[in-house]
Amino acid sequence: MAAILVVDDDKDTRELVSSMLESEGNSILTAANGVEAVALYRTYPNQIDLIVTDMNMPVMGGVEEILSIRTTNPAAKVICMTGDSEDQCPEGVMVLSKPFSLAELFEAVDGLLRHNVN
Repeated sequence: MAAILVVDDDKDTRELVSSMLESEGNSILTAANGVEAVALYRTYPNQIDLIVTDMNMPVMGGVEEILSIRTTNPAAKVICMTGDSEDQCPEGVMVLSKPFSLAELFEAVDGLLRHNVN
């Protein structure tokens, strides 16, 4: 399937989202903040198909993370998980408002990966 980078400072959320996406046959990389995510993405820029990231994290938040990743790959596919306003998400990313269902998560991932919606 796909290689997906899951980024969230909340360990439980990160593990739940990762295990659900892995159960669908995807390979998963995880990061606890934006700095870790950017480092992983830059290490594997041609292998990571999608980033699913929280927005509010310590060290480096989601906006700065996404903008940094897009300096490596402007076409990087990103799903922004947020419990706050969608306005904080950078332009061109799909938004999943917390709390979201597994069906919504799978639909968002499928939409970006299989239909090249961005």
